[in-house]
Amino acid sequence: MNDMRVSESAVGAQDVKISARKVQVFYGENHAIKDVDVEILDRTVTAFIGPSGCGKSTFLRCLNRMNDTIPICRVEGDIMLDGEDIYDRRVDPVQLRAKVGMVFQKPNPFPKSIYDNVAYGPRIHGLTRNKAELDEVVEQSLRRAALWNEVKDRLHAPGTGLSGGQQQRLCIARAVATSPEVLLMDEPCSALDPIATAQVEELIDELRANFSVVIVTHSMQQAARVSQKTAFFHLGNLVEYGETGDIFTRPQDPRTESYISGRIG
Repeated sequence: MNDMRVSESAVGAQDVKISARKVQVFYGENHAIKDVDVEILDRTVTAFIGPSGCGKSTFLRCLNRMNDTIPICRVEGDIMLDGEDIYDRRVDPVQLRAKVGMVFQKPNPFPKSIYDNVAYGPRIHGLTRNKAELDEVVEQSLRRAALWNEVKDRLHAPGTGLSGGQQQRLCIARAVATSPEVLLMDEPCSALDPIATAQVEELIDELRANFSVVIVTHSMQQAARVSQKTAFFHLGNLVEYGETGDIFTRPQDPRTESYISGRIG
């Protein structure tokens, strides 16, 4: 029996970007994700919330096949991006990750210059024809990440020399440089101070004009601030999914209400 209750307003007239049906994830014998159905809308921020170990990050990593890198992990069910099965054997995971970018919990700039961090994806995917085009992509990506004005005079300095908040925005610039359609963020602010967190949250709001953004967050306040849709996970089940305002003020499932009110988690 599917454990999810979807509010009636969960999916409106907007285009569906990612559709997941009957998704299950196993780590060896451990059944980590159970029968998840969800539709992620285009140009919308969707937040995944729930207690630690509930499966939200595991499910996020299904959306760009990051779980492929774990030998004992097995994913079942269907995940469609624009109507195409991302787990089809003909799909190249590397090309998929150019379309579905990812930003991790801890900033992880490459041990390269700021410029080369952002240029890395366009170079390996052959997205630019010459240095001038690459320069333009690097500048526009840094502008999208609200970092250009801070680093434009030191593009050849090491990315690892930036502050934590700047490093995370550099990782966002690196992710958007390949012109992805979806941006996945796995607790992108958990290692940042409040000022850097506010900058990244403001950036997330701006990015949804061009991307579908899916964010895993341990902070319910952050989910309420940045997202339009929220999915609540508990014990590997997607319990409830709907408009963020409805999830936080009129949850349909008692488990959601217990989590929101602090009684579980």
